[in-house]
Amino acid sequence: MKEFNIAIVGATGLVGREFIKVLEQRKFPVASMQLFAPKHSSDTKLFFNHQKIEVKEATAEVFRDVDIALFSAGADISSRLSPLAVAAGAVVIDNSTAFRMEPKVPLVVPEVNPEDIKWHKGIIASPNCSAIQLVVALYPLHKVNPIKRIIINTYQAVSSSGANALKELISQTRQVLEGHRVCPHIYSHQIAFNVLPEIDVFLDNGYTREEQAIVEETRKIMHAEDIAISATCVRVPVYFGHSEAVNVEFSSPITPEEARRILAQAPGVRVLDDPSVSLYPLPWAASGSNHVFVGRIRKDISHPNGLVMWVVADNLRKGAALNAVQIAEEGIKTGCIARRRERRLSPPHSSSSKGQEA
Repeated sequence: MKEFNIAIVGATGLVGREFIKVLEQRKFPVASMQLFAPKHSSDTKLFFNHQKIEVKEATAEVFRDVDIALFSAGADISSRLSPLAVAAGAVVIDNSTAFRMEPKVPLVVPEVNPEDIKWHKGIIASPNCSAIQLVVALYPLHKVNPIKRIIINTYQAVSSSGANALKELISQTRQVLEGHRVCPHIYSHQIAFNVLPEIDVFLDNGYTREEQAIVEETRKIMHAEDIAISATCVRVPVYFGHSEAVNVEFSSPITPEEARRILAQAPGVRVLDDPSVSLYPLPWAASGSNHVFVGRIRKDISHPNGLVMWVVADNLRKGAALNAVQIAEEGIKTGCIARRRERRLSPPHSSSSKGQEA
């Protein structure tokens, strides 16, 4: 089996550590592993496959022998270092917001649009965590009965804001229980025992950047620019796992039974749906799982062509690290991602695809 030289940029963060775990668990063909982080968090040692590896500072010079670079160090670092990594010969799979809406950069969820990988120019973007689980759940239905409108409300775990947000939730919870006053740092308001309808900054249209990202990324991934989408994103005092209440209008009527049948056969989806025994997806139970869980599938009593459902997934895993690794696996399987020495010997692949035409 061909093996690849891998680099993880942002290795000390929550997603970076999940990258390591996913690569180990899926037995990804790794020839060598390099771990990088911003200067302030380098000089740490982490383990990969029982081997202790020093985390070094991410600079432009470190990518000379890298085949695949997995980035999760924020948009600023991705914007600066990803083009340099590509120039050095690496293929970048980026988990930040830096390139997601760039027309010439594919935005990929392997269960939905794996064919878009083939037109990459060195950088492939992994989508917003909430958009990933949404399209994994909805695309199988969209293929059968085209979707016209989506109303989505998300309930997002603090781990999407990083390790410091987890610490703040723990600290604030303790302070509140002990009767002390809370002073928030990561969020605008106290997150313990609270919900915050504000994720990322507010835009001029009254939506947040997170809400706008779900709208734009969903359309790009599904190649469906005509779908009407509105999102409200809420931060909740949950450690891991994003939950979504999704209202979908289809082109024609669809029954909950038909939707369950389609989703039960869909890649990456698990249906948990029996209200009689309170069986439905929970973020606590989804933590550590590779699947997107769907339940509470029911008719929308406000529209003849509508369904309502509840969608849950681990935001660090399928919402970030796993999706990026799946992109790498799919690219290797289809020959769209090759080792650097093989790329030098092969003619460039065709750049035509429905993704570029969309």
